[in-house]
Amino acid sequence: MKNTQSGISMTDLEEIKPFESKAPLIIYIDFKSPYAYLSVAPTREMLSKLNVIADWRPFVLDIPSYLGSAKLDKGGKKVSKQNRTEEQWSGVKYAYFDCRRYANLSGMTIRGTVKIWNTDLPSIGMLWVKQFSDLAGQCEAGSLLERYIDSIYDPFWKRELDVENPSMILKVLKEIGAPTDGFLDYIKGKGASLNEKLQRSAFKAGVFGVPTYILPNESVNDPKHEKFFGREHLSRISWLLSGRNGEAPSTAYNLPRQADKEALVKSATDQLKRNRFPSDIPELTTFFDFNNPYSYLALEAIKAVKKEGISINWKPFSSKSLNAPDKELPKEDRGTMHRRIRSEYIANDIQRYAPHDLKNIYSEADCQFADMGLLWLQKNLKVDSGVVDSYVTMVFHHLWKDSGSVSTTSDIEKIIIELGLSIEGWNEYSDGLGLEHLNEVRSQIDPKIINVTPVFFIGTEPFQGHSQLPLLIARLKSGV
Repeated sequence: MKNTQSGISMTDLEEIKPFESKAPLIIYIDFKSPYAYLSVAPTREMLSKLNVIADWRPFVLDIPSYLGSAKLDKGGKKVSKQNRTEEQWSGVKYAYFDCRRYANLSGMTIRGTVKIWNTDLPSIGMLWVKQFSDLAGQCEAGSLLERYIDSIYDPFWKRELDVENPSMILKVLKEIGAPTDGFLDYIKGKGASLNEKLQRSAFKAGVFGVPTYILPNESVNDPKHEKFFGREHLSRISWLLSGRNGEAPSTAYNLPRQADKEALVKSATDQLKRNRFPSDIPELTTFFDFNNPYSYLALEAIKAVKKEGISINWKPFSSKSLNAPDKELPKEDRGTMHRRIRSEYIANDIQRYAPHDLKNIYSEADCQFADMGLLWLQKNLKVDSGVVDSYVTMVFHHLWKDSGSVSTTSDIEKIIIELGLSIEGWNEYSDGLGLEHLNEVRSQIDPKIINVTPVFFIGTEPFQGHSQLPLLIARLKSGV
C-alpha cells in the first residue's frame, strides 16, 4: 500500500506475536508510565552504541487491576475518588517521587497525573506510524517512530497533551510529518483491532509492566526468550546482545551521561550540604533484611560502595516475605493473573542474578538473633566497619549459601567466634538490651511504605533497591 501524499511505502501490520520479531530486541512501553518514559533515552543510547535495532511496541497498562484507581478533583490537588489500600498508595507515591528525581538529572518534566489515562489511542497511533518503515528505519535517529514517541511522551508528562482525544493524536502525526489519510478510520477499525489483539496476547504471554525487554533469541532461563522488566537491566541486556563478554553485570539505574551536576547537589539533603557525617566521611544508611533474597543479591554491590570513600551504616529490618506464585486457575481475572505473572517473573529474576542457586526464596527464617548480633557488634563492642561487613557477609552466606540456621543465640555465637571475637556478654545482651536496640532500629521506618529491601536513606529520603547505588554514590560525593 502506498501513501500518495508522502510517497512513503506503507506495509499493513498483521497480528503481532508477543515474543517474536526479526529484531534482536523487543521493547514494550506505555505512554502513561513514567518509568517507561525514563527508559527511552538510555535504551536508544544502548542500541546506538551496539549498532542494534529494536522492535518498539505499545503495551497499555491496566493499572486499576493491580494498584487500584484514583482521580483528582478539578483543581488537580485533592483526591475525589479512589479505591486504593494504604500499601498501594505508598507504592504509587514512591514511584512518582523516584521518577522525578531521575527526570531532574536530565532536565525532563514529570508532573503528577490527575487520573489514570487510557493510552489505547496513542498506542494505536504508534502502530500506525510503525507501518511506514521497516524495523531498521524505525530505529534511525529522527525516524517517524522516534519523533512520534517523543512528541507523545514529552507534552503528556507536562500535562499539555490529552492522549484520549483523537484530534490531538492526529495533530501530533501532522507535526512530525507522518501520513494521516485514513488514520481516523484506522483508530476505529483495523488499528483498534490490532491493538486489542496485541494487548491481550502480550499480557497473556507474560508482559505485565513497562518497560519490558524481550530478547527473542536468548535461551538462558526460558527455551524461547529472555524477559526483563525495568530499565535497570539495560547493562545486562547490553551484555547479552554483545556476546556475553566479561562478567555478567548486576542491575543498576545508570546515570545520564550528561547528568545535571547542579541537580545532584540541589537534591542533596541538608545533612549532605553541611557535610555532617561521623568522622567527616559520607555515610550510606542501609536498611536490609537477612531473610530477603534481594538484600542478599545486593550484598557485594553495597560493600563495593566503600571503594568510593563512603561508609555503610548497616541497619537490620524485617521486611515482608516474598509471595510464591499462585497456581494458574482455569479462569482468572486480570488482577489475579497479573499478580501470578509478576510473582513468576520475580522468582526467575532473582535466580538470574543470584551467585548460586537459591533453594527457597520464600523462606521465613527467624533473623531476630542475627539482627541483634549485628547491633551487639555496633553498639556494645563498637568494632570497626570491616568486622561489621564480615559479620553481615557471614550471616548472609550461612543462611543463603549453606542453608544454615540463624534462629538461636548459639547459631550467632558460632559466627561471632569465627570472627575471632569474644562472646562474653552476648547471651545477656540478646535477652535484654538487644531487644530494645532491635525495636528501636526497626521502628525508624514504617514497614508499610517499604516494598523491598535493601532500602537506603540520605537524610530522610528513601531509595529502594540496590539499582539506586549509582545515584546514591553520586549524590553522596556531590554533597561532600
